[in-house]
Amino acid sequence: MSEHWSAPFRGLKPVSASIVIPGSKSVTNRALILAALAKTPSILRKPLHSRDSQLMIAGLSALGTKIVSLPNGDLEITPAKFFGPAAIDVGNAGTVMRFLPPLAALTTGLVHFDGDPRSHERPLGPVITALEDLGISIEHGSRYSLPLTINGTGKVKGGLLEIDATSSSQFISALLLMGPATEEGITVTHVGTSLPSLPHIEMTIQMLRDFGAKVSVSDYRSTGIYQWRVEAGELHGLDLIVEPDLSNAAPFMAAAMICGGEVRISDWPKETTQPGDQLRKIFAQMGARIELVSDPSGNYLSIKGDGVIAGIDVDLHDVGELTPSIAALCALAETPSTLRGIGHLRLHETDRLAALAAEINALGGDVDEEASALHISPAPLHSGIFHSYEDHRLATAGAIIGLRIPGIEVENIATTKKTLPDFPGAWAQLLADGN
Repeated sequence: MSEHWSAPFRGLKPVSASIVIPGSKSVTNRALILAALAKTPSILRKPLHSRDSQLMIAGLSALGTKIVSLPNGDLEITPAKFFGPAAIDVGNAGTVMRFLPPLAALTTGLVHFDGDPRSHERPLGPVITALEDLGISIEHGSRYSLPLTINGTGKVKGGLLEIDATSSSQFISALLLMGPATEEGITVTHVGTSLPSLPHIEMTIQMLRDFGAKVSVSDYRSTGIYQWRVEAGELHGLDLIVEPDLSNAAPFMAAAMICGGEVRISDWPKETTQPGDQLRKIFAQMGARIELVSDPSGNYLSIKGDGVIAGIDVDLHDVGELTPSIAALCALAETPSTLRGIGHLRLHETDRLAALAAEINALGGDVDEEASALHISPAPLHSGIFHSYEDHRLATAGAIIGLRIPGIEVENIATTKKTLPDFPGAWAQLLADGN
């Protein structure tokens, strides 16, 4: 049975804290893939060290890439020819289960993939089908899901692919990332009804270009056609500083809004492809006073609040990963909220819509759940257990509510290690700095 963590209660006692957010998971794992495909070594500075990044490092190492962690936490990546046989544990990491199979197709030999029980339920079929369309032999028992085994031949011709990425933008990124290593490059066309988390694809494209890839993109905003072309070619290694994970800043930003006071997030980039940057706009609409400040020591984001939270009506289709933190804040708001365009979250680490509705309502909340939306109305909350469903963002949502509501017990707070190495320690430091 998972242990319960007593979420610290603070009420309307203002906070005053400066927070350093660990590196971006999305950037770290994409950079690891591209560095492994490059012809020259790379250094990743300030990368994320969490369960998801460790799974990616272990997977790439199993395929032959040399990855050394330096004493200061930086990573040295020396690419090498991929080889099998290998066995890769994907845990419950979407980037690992979707980004590594295309690389395994570039190996010679058998590569077996498996992971946590939930990984068997998460969508992977479009990636498997696309790889099979490229002529890659995959054993999956006609399930089109994990576990699976890829029989690589050491090369992939490439070509034209059509893929339905309605349930995850990672399907597109997975195929684009392998493009430079194919013989003829890859052209990917999305044929689904909608495309969630487009900023993550734009992040993939920018990072491919940073490593030297030639990428062309259709003008989908005017044509309505989502198509990308990655040319075959050599990538070069980089000396890359990984940005802080802006999505993981959400709970700390929320603390200033719930309790009052100010929280300063260090090293917030002036320009970024991270979807988490949208928090500045969203939280400002909910009552926060937000300013990006530059001083001689670097940039930081200042978030000030007074404990009064306004509800919001917002489409989170492109930034769905922010939903749990925003929903927790909405549960404490003084006016109703509607979070739209988030049906794809039902296929994440858990069914996040059902989980958020169940857990907030169990505390006395008023959440109505639709197929792709949550309607959250003001209601007096009370103490209770907030279940995490082994989902890191559900666990931090429980911590957010616990700031205002005494007696919240979060089940399995350790699941936050997926993207935050020590969330309880960082949370305690946030509150200690405000005393």
